Formats: sequence, structure tokens, C-alpha cells
Amino acid sequence: MRVTALAGGVGAGKFLRGLVRAVPAEDVTVIVNTGDDIVLHGLHVSPDVDSVTYWLAGVADRERGWGMAGETFRAAEKLRELGAPGSWFNLGDLDLATHLFRTDLLALGMSLSEVTQRITERFGVRSLVLPMTDDPVTTRVQAVDESGSSLDLHFQEYWVQRGAQDEVQSIRYEGAEQAAPSRGVIPAIEEADVVVICPSNPVASIGPILAIPGVRAAVAERDERVVGVSPIVGGAPLRGMADKLLPVVGVDVDAAAVATYYDGLVHRWVIDRRDTDLLERTAELVPVAGVFDTVMDTDSRAEALARYVLDLH
Repeated sequence: MRVTALAGGVGAGKFLRGLVRAVPAEDVTVIVNTGDDIVLHGLHVSPDVDSVTYWLAGVADRERGWGMAGETFRAAEKLRELGAPGSWFNLGDLDLATHLFRTDLLALGMSLSEVTQRITERFGVRSLVLPMTDDPVTTRVQAVDESGSSLDLHFQEYWVQRGAQDEVQSIRYEGAEQAAPSRGVIPAIEEADVVVICPSNPVASIGPILAIPGVRAAVAERDERVVGVSPIVGGAPLRGMADKLLPVVGVDVDAAAVATYYDGLVHRWVIDRRDTDLLERTAELVPVAGVFDTVMDTDSRAEALARYVLDLH
């Protein structure tokens, strides 16, 4: 069974750990958000690509959800002491090696996709990890601070530097209209037996992927083969700020309503058992509604969810 997953963030990482236990890792392709990529200290940082890589490689820090296990932050601490621009973003010492390696190869003329393949191979990842595009696309947040001043922020500035404290007015994926899917993205969707929309932040992680020309149409054409997992459990995201962004795009923060963000795309939508009372309403929004334990605090639970999603249980 060939599976293509649209992914970004911690929820996706946990799900993918289970997915590659349910089916051979070589049969999995992961299309990853790059809208929150950022250049810091002269280094190209790809937070979602790296998160997916670390989770698939089994080296992710499960407590923090991001970065590598056993990480230290001495370089970041020294950068803050020096007052370096961008030192608000906490780059770990091990993580820095990934960014140095990536930046060097990009400077040699390799594409982000080519570099990502090199990195995933070095980490022993057997699945194919594809950045959504090799072109620059940036998720930007138009917001208002507590004084009423208008802010135009890079997503990382909004989320990490300012702690998602500002009132969001709109979100845009700058550069998406001019971007092209990275090589292999469209075929991976067209040739998959199942296309999975991971339990990621719909607006910040999946939205940028769908904004790349050709991607949404390719997913829509797969019809009954598309299944999504709600990232909302009990009326709130397990991690992140989806509850702050969903209302901005007109979507209520509940497990059923999130399916409307993927209107015309998902055939089957899976919600958590804690939201069983929403099953009837979910069934009104999608052709097939399912209920399962979506809280993946172990690889075994993630595998059970993946098997349910793929209808392998």
C-alpha cells in the first residue's frame, strides 16, 4: 500500500511514527510544509521538514515535541548573550548541524528537495520526505498588538518570538501563487493508494501545502482515497495555536468543524473518542466519519491510529 501524507508539526511527526509501523516505510511519501522556513544567523532553518525527519528517524525529543533528544543549547545561550538578531529562536546544538549542512549544500546550488533527501538518508529515514516546494514561500500573519498597532509578522515571529499573543486578522502564504510543487509531489499524490492529511495545524501546516498550484486539485481528484485526522480534541488543539488561527479563516474550533477547512478534499474524517458527541454532525460534513483514539502518546497508539486511518484494523 502506497501512502502519501501531507504533514507539518508535532502531530504529524507522532502520526508518521505509527504510519511506518503500519506499512513499510519505503511505501510512505511525506509532503511537508515549508511555509515557516526562516533564515537565522545566516542559516536556512526548515522547522517542519526537520521535525518530520527527526520523528521518522526516532531521534525527536518526545517531551518538547521539537528538536532532537539529548539536545543542548549552549550556542543559543551564547548568541543571546551577544545580542544576536534572531536569538529569540531556540536552535539546539545538534540541530545547528542540520542547518549548517543544509545551508552549505543550498549554497552549492542544490535544491531544498535534494538537500532534504541527503539529510534524511544520513538520518536513516527510509520514507521519501518532500518539501512542498523548492521555491520560497512564507507564511505571514497580519496581526494587531495590545496597543492597537498593526503588525506584519513572519509566522515564526508571531508564534515563537511573540508567543502568539497578538490578535490575528489574516494569514497569507507569500510567494505560493508563483511557486511550483517540488519534483515528485504531484505524482506522489496521484499514485498513492491513500492520501492522509495528518493531524497538523490546518492553517499553519497544511494550508501552505494546499496553496501551492496544482496540489489542492491533485488531492481533490483522489476523492475516496483521501482521509484526514482532526487535530482538535475536546475543543482545543493538543499543541500549538490552531485555536487562534482557525477562527480567522472562518472555522470553529471543534473536531467536526475542522473538516470544513478541507471541504471538497477529504472523503473520510477521523475524530477523537472524546468528541463522539460530534459524530453525527461530522457525518453531515463528510461522506464517511470515524471515531478513534487520536492522542498518540506512544508509538503503539500512533500505529493503531494509522491502521484505523488506512482501514487496516
